[in-house]
Amino acid sequence: MISTYPVISGKYLINGEWKEIRETANVINPANTSEVVGEVAICSKEIVNEVIEAAEKAYKMWSRSNVEDRSALMNKAAEKLANIIEENVTLFVRENGKTLVEAKKDLLRCVEIMKGGAAELLNWWNPEVLTGTQKVQVRRRARGVTAVITPWNSPMILTFKRVIPAILAGNTVVVKPATNCPLTIMSCLKVVAEHFPPGVINIVTGSGKVIGDTLCSDSRVRTVAFVGSTTTGKDIMKNSAENLQKVYMELGGNDPAIILDDADLDEEAIKRLKTGILRASGQVCSAIKRVYVHKSRYDEVVKKLTKEFERVVVGDGIQPDATMGPLNNKAQFDYVSQLIERTSRSGAEVVTTGIQLNPETWDKGYYMLPSIVTGANQKSEIVQDEQFGPVIPVLPFTNIDEVIELANDSKFGLRASVWTENEKLAIEMADRLEAGAVFHNNHTIFNDLALDFPGLKESGVSRETRHCGLEFFTDSYGFAN
Repeated sequence: MISTYPVISGKYLINGEWKEIRETANVINPANTSEVVGEVAICSKEIVNEVIEAAEKAYKMWSRSNVEDRSALMNKAAEKLANIIEENVTLFVRENGKTLVEAKKDLLRCVEIMKGGAAELLNWWNPEVLTGTQKVQVRRRARGVTAVITPWNSPMILTFKRVIPAILAGNTVVVKPATNCPLTIMSCLKVVAEHFPPGVINIVTGSGKVIGDTLCSDSRVRTVAFVGSTTTGKDIMKNSAENLQKVYMELGGNDPAIILDDADLDEEAIKRLKTGILRASGQVCSAIKRVYVHKSRYDEVVKKLTKEFERVVVGDGIQPDATMGPLNNKAQFDYVSQLIERTSRSGAEVVTTGIQLNPETWDKGYYMLPSIVTGANQKSEIVQDEQFGPVIPVLPFTNIDEVIELANDSKFGLRASVWTENEKLAIEMADRLEAGAVFHNNHTIFNDLALDFPGLKESGVSRETRHCGLEFFTDSYGFAN
């Protein structure tokens, strides 16, 4: 048991002040459920209203600040955060379950988001002149208080990719991190908030429904940026409709990977495929959730992927030898376990493999070895639903028209990948795939964090391509003379 909690444990942030309240809940280490990492404050509706008021007051001054000043402050905050990455990596592993490598990479990317956004702001904010029968300028202005609601699976990047452009654009934010994994976000945003005027960054924690419903039904909140389940996203849309808040959402995914008969499946390619499936224990909305393989290569892919899964070392992410950590929470662990059990009972074959790093403490955490499913059909639960865990169905196909139909047979449309040596064919297929982004011979995220493409169908709302997301948190208007 580690008794020293982070300084932000059990507190919320309002107008530059960290406040304690009586009602809290424990934040549990998913690798050792007997360890309490810290506490999370359970904020009431009344507290949330006070925080919104503080953010609205701060907005009146912050929105009129100079963009050069905002950029400079962000760069200073980024330098400070970069200096304390190491001390936050361990905290992140303990509350989230990621491995040390995954956790450090996520934190470094947060610094990258800050620096990239600060630079992009200066390029993007300048008025755009439209030529025609009269001179028209497209000018930009901040919108108002922004609610940022983020999940437990990849909380750092997903929070920073919304908070940073929102405040750079001149808005103030109310951040609601997931109750299962709030501490590292709060620890890092504490550093960022100290570089900005009080009230620019505010944080509330607790019940998703209480806080979410309050934020999304308050007319003072002008933008809602949400990452999470499609079901919750639909509730947010309903609550936001009354005040016509701008809504920006990244939701669920059921990403297909399509492997054609000419794919180069060397050792590195199989490793990329494995990483696309098992990154963060499969708890990534844009992870591969279905693999379609041309029938001529089906047995080969199953054999090679199984061999690669056999090398996966599952254990406490704090141990350097672990290559995959536990699932984050009991609800997700139970869901995936029961899904695998139902899949096995349905007649499909489930092959579970991998290495238990510490068998003697296996039952103390939400550990799960990776599994490959064969013999499932397109209508199977394991194929149609988002499993969000380390289990993957592999299905054969015979021709391109068939596999595109199968890949598009989903209510989701977040990401997809095409594995072939024929780039022209990959582009032709990408044009037909219903996904917000398609990768060629890989399934990952964009190297340039200024780029992002939210999904189609039930995988997202609003379209983004570049500019670090700044356009989502501003309104543009025309000035003519």
